[in-house]
Amino acid sequence: MKKKGRGLPRPSAEEKHSHNYGRRDFLKLLVLGIAGRISTPWSTATHVPSPVPLFREVAEEVGLKFHHFTGATGEFLMPEIMGAGVALFDYDNDGDLDVYLVQGTILDSAQDPRRAKFPPPPGWVPGNRLFRNLLSETGKLAFVDVTGKAGVGHIGYGMGVAVGDYDNDGFQDLYVTNFGHNILYHNNGDGTFTDVTLQAGVDDPRWSTSAAWVDYDRDGRLDLFVANYLDFTVKGNKQCYASTGERDYCTPKMYQPVPARLFHNRGNGTFEDVTEAVGIGAAVGPGLGVVCADFNGDGWPDIYVANDGAAAHLWINQRNGTFKEKSLLSGAAYNAEGAPQAGMGVTAADFDNDGDEDILKSNLTNEGCNLYVNDGRGNFYDASVELGLFRPTFPYTGFGTEWFDYDNDGWLDLFIANGAVNRIESLRGSPYPFNQNNQLFRNEGDGKRFRELTAGAGPAFAVSGVSRGAAFGDINNDGAIDIVVANNNGPARLLLNQTHSLNYNHWLLVGLQAACGNRFGIGAKIEVRQRGRKLLRRAHTDSSYLSANDVRVHFGLGEDAKIEEVIVYWPDRSTEAWDRIQADRIVTIRQGTGRGIRRKG
Repeated sequence: MKKKGRGLPRPSAEEKHSHNYGRRDFLKLLVLGIAGRISTPWSTATHVPSPVPLFREVAEEVGLKFHHFTGATGEFLMPEIMGAGVALFDYDNDGDLDVYLVQGTILDSAQDPRRAKFPPPPGWVPGNRLFRNLLSETGKLAFVDVTGKAGVGHIGYGMGVAVGDYDNDGFQDLYVTNFGHNILYHNNGDGTFTDVTLQAGVDDPRWSTSAAWVDYDRDGRLDLFVANYLDFTVKGNKQCYASTGERDYCTPKMYQPVPARLFHNRGNGTFEDVTEAVGIGAAVGPGLGVVCADFNGDGWPDIYVANDGAAAHLWINQRNGTFKEKSLLSGAAYNAEGAPQAGMGVTAADFDNDGDEDILKSNLTNEGCNLYVNDGRGNFYDASVELGLFRPTFPYTGFGTEWFDYDNDGWLDLFIANGAVNRIESLRGSPYPFNQNNQLFRNEGDGKRFRELTAGAGPAFAVSGVSRGAAFGDINNDGAIDIVVANNNGPARLLLNQTHSLNYNHWLLVGLQAACGNRFGIGAKIEVRQRGRKLLRRAHTDSSYLSANDVRVHFGLGEDAKIEEVIVYWPDRSTEAWDRIQADRIVTIRQGTGRGIRRKG
């Protein structure tokens, strides 16, 4: 959140082609060596609207009624502008995705909630909310609030949520991060959860943000990485101002960063804090986004952390229970000019279909995103300019993000949830001057160029807000990936994918079931082979910002419905293949039922 300038508003259609960069912005781009190639920051957003919108916003329509409450009373306390997250997971194992949304509250206990500048709407209920999807039992997409019955309505200053089955009982559990004490909810398997934070030993009373479940030592038990942000306190709140002289939220430079933590799963329902022992304590940064993947191809999960206003961290697994921070040596610490950026959200996947994990990091307004292309050995270079992502993301502050194949053509596309953290000068006079539009980018089919489709994606993308977390998954089981967006000081939005009406592309959705340990196969890689190409995807729930995604692995197959082979590279290093899997199906692959393959290396 390093404040380098003010956010730019989304222009009207009439303004798009008349806007010019100011001299200061032009000089910034000239330094980057690309000013001569740029006309306006929105020129790539022009796209002929489809007769059917790519996504339709249906949250209210299907009963997903949730409004985020910041608790702001005019003191500009930093946590107010940073939350919150959302999770998509099948908590009751009935075959459809349920939704968990994280809520805020009044930060200063001395303040009267009735003094809140932005009071919640009528009927609002405090605390986090769990919405059960009724699709499997009714055949219709609809949600009902089951928070009370489930016992997951923690009231605190919520930030994020991570999903994983830490005790391998076949039911996914929740870890909720807060400004303050965190919560571990154990899924009891009967529609209820139990707060087991104290007995599990995974609390952290500081300001935690994103968290990720990862089996870093490959012992079959999910461990827990928790990113922490700043040493902010309500009592120690500093007063910061915009260039106009108005009060504004401070940048992270006003506070000290707080170390992340890594908890090792002992296998008996308890965890050990191994932060220092494994080397994670060797570097400290204001952590926000987290993603775990095997970046150097050695078969062991690594951890990438987006830090706000500081170098990102890339923790490379040393295969002996320890990590070393290698972001600078790997080329994934800074932008192409060697400058740190205000990293917010992060996602990793094989967008160019070359068999390795590439990283996308969203940043502050006037910084543009980073697209770190992997050479297959864990060395990266920032290709955001040449691949067409720098220019359109430059005017925005990005948070939740994910590589996902929205149109099922076999190439991973990109969504970025946007919303400012400092006052936007052109919105001066607005009661909440932080609104920005979210963005959708299409992979042009060769992994070498992205085209922004925001303007033509439909009314759902014309609505501005202060978006933060975003979770991705097939919420209506139709083979197309949908998005739930958590908005700061606003309603949650469900973007339902409509692209089946626009193409004849095929798909496959794969759930994994490991034989022993790591029940949902988090960290496993799945390869789908079609005629002339291979698609490699990773089972995960992490990435984005403060959020958790569907653990099922989605493949867009294009117009060719023929699947030659599906190969699973299990986390325990075993490899199996299946050759009778059909397209346009949701399938569960069980370890031990395929043809064994000897893995090289």
